[in-house]
Amino acid sequence: MGADAQWQGEPGSDVRLTDLLCGLTLVIDLGMAHRPGESLRSGLVAAAFARDLDLGSATVADIHHTALLRHVGCTAFAHEAALLLGGDDRRVNAAGARTDFSDARDILATFLPGLWEGEGLARRVRLAAATLRAGPVMEGPGRRANCEVAAQMADRLGLGPGVADALSQTFEWWNGGGGPVGLAGEDVSIVTRVTHVATTAVLFHGLGGGEAALAALDRRSGSLLDPDLVADFHSYGPHLLEEAAAADPGPALLEAEPRPVRRLTTAGLAEAVAAFGDMVDLKTPYLHGHSAAVAELAHGAGTRLGLTEAGDGRLRAAGHTHDLGRAGIASGVWDRPGPLRETELEQVRLHAYYSERVLRRCPPLSGIAALAGAHHERCDASGYHRGLSAERLPMAARVLAAADEFAALRSARPHRPALGPDQAAALLFEHARAGALDPEAVRAVLACSGRGGGPDPRPAPAWPAGLTDRQVQVLRLLCEGLTNRQIARRLDVSPRTAEHHVQDVYTKIGVSTRASAAMFAMRHPVLAPAP
Repeated sequence: MGADAQWQGEPGSDVRLTDLLCGLTLVIDLGMAHRPGESLRSGLVAAAFARDLDLGSATVADIHHTALLRHVGCTAFAHEAALLLGGDDRRVNAAGARTDFSDARDILATFLPGLWEGEGLARRVRLAAATLRAGPVMEGPGRRANCEVAAQMADRLGLGPGVADALSQTFEWWNGGGGPVGLAGEDVSIVTRVTHVATTAVLFHGLGGGEAALAALDRRSGSLLDPDLVADFHSYGPHLLEEAAAADPGPALLEAEPRPVRRLTTAGLAEAVAAFGDMVDLKTPYLHGHSAAVAELAHGAGTRLGLTEAGDGRLRAAGHTHDLGRAGIASGVWDRPGPLRETELEQVRLHAYYSERVLRRCPPLSGIAALAGAHHERCDASGYHRGLSAERLPMAARVLAAADEFAALRSARPHRPALGPDQAAALLFEHARAGALDPEAVRAVLACSGRGGGPDPRPAPAWPAGLTDRQVQVLRLLCEGLTNRQIARRLDVSPRTAEHHVQDVYTKIGVSTRASAAMFAMRHPVLAPAP
C-alpha cells in the first residue's frame, strides 16, 4: 500500500473549508445517487447567480455553502425510506429530487417510474401502494429529519445561522405547501430561494441540457420556486450552467469561492471529519456511533504502539472516514437480516473503494485515503477492496482493521445481537491466530477497549445536556430505531410513559426527530457499548 500524498491535520495547521468540501460533498452525491460533482456544480452556479443578483457578500457566501450542502441531510431518513419504499433510499432520493411534489401528475410521471425502473409489474404495484402509504411519513418526519440533520451539520462545520437556517428550509416551497414549517413567499430565506432555483437548474441541466433546465424551473415557478428568481435565472443562468458543465468543478469552485475564504483550525477540521462520519452512520441504526468508536479505538491503539499515524492524527481521522463509502450503497443492503446475495456482497465490497475515492478527491485528507480504504484488508490477503497481503499493509492499516472489526462485533447487526466484550475479544484473537488480523494490533485495540487485562480506568461519563441515566437509556433505544411502543416494551412501561420520556429527551437536546437525536448522541459520549 503506497504512501498518500498529503495530510493537513497536524496540530497548528489550518485548512480551507471549501478545499475540504471539494471531496466530502462526493459523499452527498453518493447518497443522492447524483453525478459525481453535482454538489460542486450547484455551489458554483448558485454563488455566481447570487453575484449577478447583486446580493451582499455575506449572503453570497451563505448561498455558496448552502448549495454545496443542500442534500447533506440525505442519510437522515435513509433507514425509514428504505423500509417504506422498497429498500433503496438512494433511488428514493434521486427520484424525489427530480419530482415536483406540488403536482400529482409529476408524482405519477417522475417519482414512481424512478422507484420502479427495471422492476416487474407485481413489484411496481407494490411500490405504488407503498408510496401512497408513505406519503405523510415522508412529508412530515422525513422532511424534519433531513432538515434538522442538515442544520446540525452546518453548525458542526462552523457555518453560522445563515446557512443553518437555510438548510432547515430545504423543503419549504414558495407557495407554502412545503415543510417542515410551511413557510411561504419571502418568509423563506433568500439564501434558500436562490439555492433552490440554482440547484434545480443544475440537476436538470445534467439530465437534459439547458432547455430542460429552464423548462423544469418554469414548471415549478410560483409553486416550489420564487417566480421572480426563475425569471432572473432565464437572464443570467444559461451561460452559468454551460460554464459549470465545461469546467473541472473543484478547481473552478476554489477560484470562485466568496472572499474572505473560510478556514478551519485543527480542531475545526477534526470536528468536520467526525461530522461527516456521523452523517454516514445515520444510514442505519445499526451503525450509529460506529465510526466514532473506530476512530477512538484506532487512535488509542496506535498511540500505545507509538505509531506516527496516531501522533499526527491520521489514525483518528481515518477511523471517522473509513465508512464514508457506505453512503453509496442502499440502506436495504446494510439492513438485510439474512445472508447477502452475491450482487449485494459486490456492493458491500465497493464501499471501501468509495471511501478511498472520496478522500483522494479531498486535498486536506488525501493523506489518509489509502489508510481508510484499507480497513477491510486482511493480512492473509482475504480482504477487500484490493486483496492486499501483510507485507503491503502498514501497522496503521492493521490497527484500523482490528478496531473496525472489534467495534462492529460490539454492536448489534441485522443478523445478530451485539457480542459481549469477552466474546468479541475471543473472536478477534481467533482471527489473529488464523492469520487474518495482526496479533499485535489486536492486543493494542483490546487494551484500549479495557479488555487487555485489568479494569477499565475510564471514569463514568457525565451525560450531556443534563440527561439522566434513564433519559440516556431512552436516547439509546431511539438510536436503535425503536418506536415509542417498542421502547415501552423494552422499559416495561406504558406507551404513554414512553412517549413522555421521548419528548423529554427531545426537549433537553433540542431536536424533534430520531435522526437528529442520533446525531446528538454520536457527537457526545452516549453510545458507548456497555462493559
